[in-house]
Amino acid sequence: MKMGLGTIVHLSSITLCMHHTQTQIQFQRFGFPYSKSKNLLPSLSTTSSWGIKLKSKTLSLSLSLMASATHFQVSAEDGSVPSQELGSSPSHAIGQHDLLIVGPGVLGRLVAQKWRQEYPGCQVFGQTVTTNHHEELIKLGISPSLKWTKEDYKFPYVIFCAPPYQSADYPGDLRQAALCWNGEGAFLFTSSSAPYDCNNNGFCDEDTPVVPFGRSPRTDVLLKAENVVLEFGGSVVRLGAHVYWLEKGIVESRPDHILNLIHYEDAASLSVTILKKKCRRRIFLGCDNHPLSRQEVMDLVNQSGKFSKRFEKFTGTDDPLGKRLNNSRTRAELGWEPKYTSFAHFLETL
Repeated sequence: MKMGLGTIVHLSSITLCMHHTQTQIQFQRFGFPYSKSKNLLPSLSTTSSWGIKLKSKTLSLSLSLMASATHFQVSAEDGSVPSQELGSSPSHAIGQHDLLIVGPGVLGRLVAQKWRQEYPGCQVFGQTVTTNHHEELIKLGISPSLKWTKEDYKFPYVIFCAPPYQSADYPGDLRQAALCWNGEGAFLFTSSSAPYDCNNNGFCDEDTPVVPFGRSPRTDVLLKAENVVLEFGGSVVRLGAHVYWLEKGIVESRPDHILNLIHYEDAASLSVTILKKKCRRRIFLGCDNHPLSRQEVMDLVNQSGKFSKRFEKFTGTDDPLGKRLNNSRTRAELGWEPKYTSFAHFLETL
């Protein structure tokens, strides 16, 4: 077995993806889902491309794991799309730029799109929990499979984007993914900024200490998974910790909780940058460096003039605070900058 050195990417609490043609806002936080069914909104139109759905008659903010498909097509140079699954022999030998995506959801699909732009003609494979979206993946040029690839199938590039809530043994899943990496390119795991030991709206960067083992089952799972990644040489993208909805009207959450945003396209471009640089045993952080409170986010939405309804207020006083993320070191080291520099910048593009 080849052992490599790994890279960890800490993405901010919220990663956003938005189609500018929609009028309903949905924010999206990654990681361990939490929701109160009484607060969940019914399905409203199609998914927008910033973690936000915008609807002209009803303004809503939701932080949720987005499961629906993004609207782009990934295909080979000749316009064809691969249809074989990993359980069978690939149509071609694994090439030097071929990519395996474990958990090809919204972020994984954007990574696939950007990866194929960087390496036209490469093969992209996707490992999933169910067959629910296999037809979509095939149309996007991603060859899907339910089962782990056989040991014969080793990939130079592997990215793990599956959230922990779908797994009974998350560190074990990371170990399986690591065994699919041949150690030649890079292995990146999408994790969360939750392990950073800061929950008082304080400053947090790549050097902030992590939560000690044993304090929180949620962070324990992530830290154990990251340790597996470092052992084998994978890469990790850290994403947020729970799911909830902010519905138009009065919301029982404190308004001063700090959120850290990054556009889905920027999260994908950062991941691709790290994969291409073949980073080893490094911890990176992804955010837009413009942390906002819940109230500030809603004020920007209300002030944008893009929506027909207005959010009223938050009424919470004792729920947890957040953290103010800054990833200047990551940007300097990788030479990377986000396309959307802030949430306000994004709203201007609508």
